[in-house]
Amino acid sequence: MNAVLNLFFGLLVLSCNGFARTSSITNNETMVIPPDHDAWNTILKEYVDNDGNVNYAGLQKNSADLDAYLKHLEQNPPLSSWSKNEKLAFYINLYNAATVKLILDNYPVQSIKDIPNRWKEMWIPLGKKTTSLNDIEHKVLREMDEPRIHFAINCASYSCPKLLNTAFTSQNMERLLTKAAIDFVNDKKRNRFENGQARLSKIFKWYKSDFTEKTSLLKYINTYLDNPTNNKAKIDYLDYDWGLNEAK
Repeated sequence: MNAVLNLFFGLLVLSCNGFARTSSITNNETMVIPPDHDAWNTILKEYVDNDGNVNYAGLQKNSADLDAYLKHLEQNPPLSSWSKNEKLAFYINLYNAATVKLILDNYPVQSIKDIPNRWKEMWIPLGKKTTSLNDIEHKVLREMDEPRIHFAINCASYSCPKLLNTAFTSQNMERLLTKAAIDFVNDKKRNRFENGQARLSKIFKWYKSDFTEKTSLLKYINTYLDNPTNNKAKIDYLDYDWGLNEAK
C-alpha cells in the first residue's frame, strides 16, 4: 500500500513540475514577442497618401481591419522585457491608429478639435486598463528620451507632422524617425526659413524643452535642415491649421 502511495505522489510531483516548466516557457515566449504591425501597415498603404492625407470616407466603409488591429494591440500590451524600439513602435502606432479611429467614430468632422475631450478621454483599451491619447503622448512617449516622436505621431490635422504611410517597427525605427524629422523640418507649409528669420511650427514652441535638453532649438533643427539657418536667427511661430488631414 505504501509503495502504491509513494508511486502516486511521485507521479503527482513530476506532473506538477512538468506543468510549471511548461508555464514558465510559455510565459517567457510571450514576454519576448511583441505584436506585429503588418495590419496597420496595410491600412496605411491603402488609405494614406504620400502627403499624409487620409481617405477617411473610404476607411470608414472598411474599418473592420483597423478595429482588429487595435484589438490586437489591446491584447498584447508592452512588457518590460521589450526593447526601447519595440515599445516606441507599439506606442507610436497605437497613437496614430487610435487617432484615426477617433476621427472615424465622429466622421464627418471638420477638425479633431470639434470632438469633445479628444485627447483626455480614457477610451483606448490596453491590457486590463484604458488609456488616453494624452497619456500615450505625455506619460509614455515623451518619457522615452526621443524627441523625434513629435514628428512621428499625428493629430489628424494639416499642421501636424504628416502621417507616414508606413507602420513603425523596431527594425525601421531609426530610419523612419530620421525621415519624419527631415520631412517635417524641411516642409515649407510647416516651417519657413528666410531673410534671417525662422518661422517655426508651434510644435517647437509647445515642446521646446524636449528638443533643447542637449542643445539650442535652432541647432537641433539644423541637424535635419537641408540648408541650415543661422543658429541665432530670430524665431517666431506660424499659425496652426487644425483642419482635418483629409484626402481631397
